[in-house]
Amino acid sequence: MKENKYIRFILFLGANFLALGIGVLLMKNGPQTDWYLSLNKAPWTPEGWVFGVAWTSIMVFFSFYMTKLSFEYQFLDKKLIRLYIVQWILNVSWNYFFFNQHLTVVGFVVITLLWLLIGYFTFENIKKLNWFTLLIFPYLIWMTIATSLNAYIVFYN
Repeated sequence: MKENKYIRFILFLGANFLALGIGVLLMKNGPQTDWYLSLNKAPWTPEGWVFGVAWTSIMVFFSFYMTKLSFEYQFLDKKLIRLYIVQWILNVSWNYFFFNQHLTVVGFVVITLLWLLIGYFTFENIKKLNWFTLLIFPYLIWMTIATSLNAYIVFYN
């Protein structure tokens, strides 16, 4: 049983970091482009390095969270897997819409859906996971910040 737990963790960790890697490829140096640098950004926009640290930490914690959650459901539960895949697609596609295509409104819709989905994961499973729910809170908090940053760009540019 312990091996199964480690295998699931490695699978979620790999899938989560694959999402980050694909997202980076899809953004095509977006944060360094003239387009992004010329935007009117929120005063609370963190330094660039914060994004890398935040996403790395979030994906490690989220991998632990999903591993624990996967044991609370029947193995390969269709609803859980679908929600995870939707989260994965939204996470990756935001980079493409926002940075690559400069579709800030579409990016805002995508990031808002992602924020809602992470909120759903958090509060739908809080009774099942108890204190393990703390592992998804960094993701929810970061998505709140990221959604506000995207909204600011939509409304002030």
